[in-house]
Amino acid sequence: MDNFEIIINDIVVDFFKKNKELLPDYKRLNELLKNVSGINNFFSSEEDVLELENILFQGSKQEFQKGGREFGDFQTNEDLACKVYSYIASKHSDFEFLLEPTCGKGNFILASLEGSNSFSRIVGVEIYKPYVWETKFKILSYFLINDCVNLPEIDIIHGNVFEYSFSDLANETKELKTLIIGNPPWVTNSELGSIKSNNLPSKSNFKKLNGISAITGNGNFDIGEFITLHMLRSFQFHVGILAFLIKNSVIKNLIYDQKTNNYSLGEMEKLNIDSKKEFNASVDSSLFLTKLNSTPSFTCLERNLYDLKIKDTFGWYRDKFVNSIENYDKANLIDGISEFEWRSGVKHDCSRVMEVDYKDNFLTNRLGEKIPIESDLIYGLLKSSDLKGEVINDCRKYTIITQTKVGEQTDFIKEELPLTFKYLNSHLDVFNNRKSSIYKNKPPFSIFGIGDYSFKKYKVGISGLYKSTRFSLITPKKSRPLMLDDTCYFIGFDEKDQAEIALFLVNSDIVQEFLRSIIFLDSKRAINKNVLMRINFQKAFEYYSFDQARIKIKDLSIESWNQFGFGLKQEKECA
Repeated sequence: MDNFEIIINDIVVDFFKKNKELLPDYKRLNELLKNVSGINNFFSSEEDVLELENILFQGSKQEFQKGGREFGDFQTNEDLACKVYSYIASKHSDFEFLLEPTCGKGNFILASLEGSNSFSRIVGVEIYKPYVWETKFKILSYFLINDCVNLPEIDIIHGNVFEYSFSDLANETKELKTLIIGNPPWVTNSELGSIKSNNLPSKSNFKKLNGISAITGNGNFDIGEFITLHMLRSFQFHVGILAFLIKNSVIKNLIYDQKTNNYSLGEMEKLNIDSKKEFNASVDSSLFLTKLNSTPSFTCLERNLYDLKIKDTFGWYRDKFVNSIENYDKANLIDGISEFEWRSGVKHDCSRVMEVDYKDNFLTNRLGEKIPIESDLIYGLLKSSDLKGEVINDCRKYTIITQTKVGEQTDFIKEELPLTFKYLNSHLDVFNNRKSSIYKNKPPFSIFGIGDYSFKKYKVGISGLYKSTRFSLITPKKSRPLMLDDTCYFIGFDEKDQAEIALFLVNSDIVQEFLRSIIFLDSKRAINKNVLMRINFQKAFEYYSFDQARIKIKDLSIESWNQFGFGLKQEKECA
């Protein structure tokens, strides 16, 4: 791991050299530093002063390991910190209290000091001690260079944001106009847990999830989201602003949960930044800014931080959570409940054994083994990366389908397909070592995401991993239906003309506009079943005429068109 060296500029070095006689008495030195910089308890012990002396007078370099992944360490550069504060100051001013709960190297504090002389109290909390030192030295340097009429009282605290009592601080500062600013860590609790980090909050259901969601995947939360919510709960009734650089997914969650939380937040904004440029990070992130102690708002204005151009407004609108209010206004008539059940594809968690290829007329698995088995259970397999183009009738890979529905017994394989059974049974240990609990107490070689719908000859499918909202028509290969894996979603049909009409509707302008209005493309799984189940086919069908559809669908008959419409009504009656 790279090392991090504390930077002390010449002005600070000269200051300590001029006051060398005070070094043996760190309490007197602290008094001087308080008078010069406003910082309380600059040194917490004699050891701290000895450490400084070694650096200043013995010529030794004090190096530390960088904060790195354990701290979600994406330090805000000075230019970005200044740009953020400049935008805040263009809309709000005269702040008296500044809080940065994870202050890092102190660039936000410096930008705020440079931008305003109105602060009377500043608090920064930072778990990584070298950053605490660097922040203090930067503040000291600033005040040595700049005369300040109103020297603020400053506390730069070496401590854990998850243990510090922000509720007490909120009570102490409730009469002060407040700016809470910063860049909380961009990692999740599970990521930190995987590297055995101590930089974690105590286990709690902080989003008040219900049932299994609180203990499974939905219980995995972003550390930045935890800190942001903690600040909002503690300071929502302060007059002031919260401005955090956080992941876009966290901002989306904050706005989504606002309907339940009903925090006193108004004038919410999301200002997009270039994370690759600013942090060399492949993470979609933005500046989230909101006014505290306001009538609760449930929408968020989105713009670009660099040119301030407005992109859109997202959030709760007409009792729906949407990505674009403008687009939703144009296409909301499609919003409803899908008459067709969108399904995800087959899941087996055993690709080395279950996924096979034809090579030189032999079947081989991902272990490189040639496998002489019957062809009865072999089906073509499509993955998300294969769903390109409007019509797909071929495949790169194949898979073994051992069941026609979840939980079906697999004894028939041994009796009817001995070669297939011998092959599967030779890798029984691989099946038994699958980690997911869904396979527990299930028949040997079980799979999931399988049912009558899997064997439909024609499917309309879409990738769940990519950002495109275009759908594909999947047709049989050599009269055998193609399977999709569990990264894809699809609806199935027995007749090609009915699948073609469904494809026409989901790829139509009105449905595509609707999907753009509700899908957050920077989400990890932007396209999912919940989104797809909001496509009301009946409304889309009524929006278009047979003549419009016939332009897109070759040889479409009025009988097929009417049959599709009649089928939608039947589906609705059965629902």
